[in-house]
Amino acid sequence: MSDPDTLICYVHESWTPRIEPASSQRAWMDETPERFAYRCLPLSMANAHGWIVRSPCAFWSRWTGGNGTDAVEVRPDAGTRPHEAAVSIFGQGVLSFHVAGLIRTSPGTNLLVGGPPNEPVDGISPLTGLIEADWSPYSFTMNWRFTRADHWVRFEEGQPFCFFFPVPRGIVDSTSPRFEPLAADAELAADFARWDVSRRDFQDSVAKHPPSKPSDKWQKLYYRGLSPLAARPYEGHQTKIRAKPFEGAAAPQWTSPYADRSQIAAPEEPSDVRAQLRRRDWILQTQERHRRLASDGGGLARVLPPTRQEFLDELYARGRPAIIAGLASDWPAAREWTPETLISRFGSLTAEVQTRRCSNASYERNKAFHRQSMNFGEFVKQCLSGGNDTYLTAYNAVANTEIGRHLSADLKRLDVYLSHDGDHPNGMAWIGGAGTFTPLHHDLTNNLLVQMMGSKRVKLIPPSESHKLSVSGVFSNVEDLDDPARIAAFPEAASVEGFSFDLEPGDALFIPVGWWHQVRAHSFSASITYTCFLWPNDAHLSWPG
Repeated sequence: MSDPDTLICYVHESWTPRIEPASSQRAWMDETPERFAYRCLPLSMANAHGWIVRSPCAFWSRWTGGNGTDAVEVRPDAGTRPHEAAVSIFGQGVLSFHVAGLIRTSPGTNLLVGGPPNEPVDGISPLTGLIEADWSPYSFTMNWRFTRADHWVRFEEGQPFCFFFPVPRGIVDSTSPRFEPLAADAELAADFARWDVSRRDFQDSVAKHPPSKPSDKWQKLYYRGLSPLAARPYEGHQTKIRAKPFEGAAAPQWTSPYADRSQIAAPEEPSDVRAQLRRRDWILQTQERHRRLASDGGGLARVLPPTRQEFLDELYARGRPAIIAGLASDWPAAREWTPETLISRFGSLTAEVQTRRCSNASYERNKAFHRQSMNFGEFVKQCLSGGNDTYLTAYNAVANTEIGRHLSADLKRLDVYLSHDGDHPNGMAWIGGAGTFTPLHHDLTNNLLVQMMGSKRVKLIPPSESHKLSVSGVFSNVEDLDDPARIAAFPEAASVEGFSFDLEPGDALFIPVGWWHQVRAHSFSASITYTCFLWPNDAHLSWPG
């Protein structure tokens, strides 16, 4: 290995290492308001500063709290090959992944190995190691340690579990750190003082005159590599890291990292926990039966637009779903929107959408991997051919601030129910062709879904039916109650009791927090979801998921 920048992964004939350059993107960073997390350049740079290894299989794991190797339980999904599964070999609540590759660095270079930066997994933490990979003929494991007992942790197939990058050996030993007073470097002290003043002035200006563009809400000096008085960036300043992919004749071939996990189900809990869950389900079922005895039916209401107090008393406070007929029938969007008008009025704009959904059986759970920016007019034209492959959803709302502002000009304010001070005050759009489908799930907020164009088939299921739905977080593994194959896989779902109806243009649907729903478009469709109610809607902050 004469090339000082070479990194080689030697592959045994029975190995299939899923190694690729790390990405700067993180799902939680995408979901921050206006994607503000990406304004922190050191965060994004650290995310991409190396290579990741993806899990070859999906599994559940739990630590009982003991120190032996038997205190960690691993339950791989069906079809997992034994040598690919994570194992417990060290005890002490440590879970170990095999890394299918023998990695060698150039002479004098170590390999720093840890978990993917800034990508936490609830209930378990990655351990970090430093390996002399320039001479070592040994493979290594990537280890994670549980942070609490009796908590099931899920790793998906294709989920990054390891992150590594080369570092010069001896760099820490040869570094001579010391403290100095800031005044010892007059130029540095002057630059710092200028920055301190400029930053306070900038923050005062933003507070007094809030910018309309998100990019104007932060100062960007460090991001651009500029000192306070510098006219040009510091030579060598980086804003992107592009690690190269591993190449060569031995490069293994592997399919999409997110395979079909239609059979995912949470591991069976101990008998005492199962008994507690059965008692909880009994309470929910009994309450639902009694609720439906009410003289107004107690189920899905269909009402004309209620007053503010009626909406609060009869629907919001009671957690009762309702179709509000004609709520938006006089909105310009409901009267005027067609695919052709959307193209002519907004076609030149750029939108973030989700594409290639049909290539991934778990597209909704893995929606962060389907994001793509494209011309809005081309997006609408693609949707006209129908199908579930391309869809603009509420998940894309943060990136679609500009196009959302244009669309909102055709929407009316619902001051009677909604506040316009929170996140997404103009709502979050859903636009797609006939056949677009959102699998069975529940939300962590109360939602008001307003139909602008086209119609959608909605199935709405009360929380009391959760025990029949093979729950995984906010998702149901059943996914589609209309699919006989899914019902055959999860037979309890065949007896689910709920409501099935079409949502027509101009109508709105109030979906209380915790109510399961799946939605399929009959035709090209546009809807808007609102969550900024006048009343508390922050239960998601305390969700134990």
